[in-house]
Amino acid sequence: MGQEIERKFLVEGEDWKGRVKGEQRMVQGYLAHNERVAIRVRIKDEQALLTIKSAVSGISRAEFEYAVPLADARVLLDDLARQPVIEKTRYLLPAGKHTWELDVFHGANAGLVMAEIELDSEDEAFEMPAWAGREVSDDKRYYNANLAETPYREWGD
Repeated sequence: MGQEIERKFLVEGEDWKGRVKGEQRMVQGYLAHNERVAIRVRIKDEQALLTIKSAVSGISRAEFEYAVPLADARVLLDDLARQPVIEKTRYLLPAGKHTWELDVFHGANAGLVMAEIELDSEDEAFEMPAWAGREVSDDKRYYNANLAETPYREWGD
């Protein structure tokens, strides 16, 4: 069983753009989402994955991830996933001994720019880049499964 320990931050400004070391286009949709589990299918570039995540406990959760055929993933996204699907470009940015994943959202979540860092333990120290703003790890609105249900552009003020 895998475990994901992740912290999320809103991104301030565009200073991060000069630090990018990798880029991936992603589309992901949720097949199921409730208080115990989120099941998603994701296509990143030409790779497809099915992911099952437990409910969040603090910043940790169980995570299971499996490769699936690309054609199957497209059918799952088009026919079974909650709409609208999440569309984003993920940028990889090294900072200290970690690599941050910075997501620029498109479509129904356009305007949202968020970064996350995966840690080995909940209390692991990490370097905070200048472009990392307010932490939103505990704000459920920013979970991708919830962004599929209530997109960022629908939040209002």
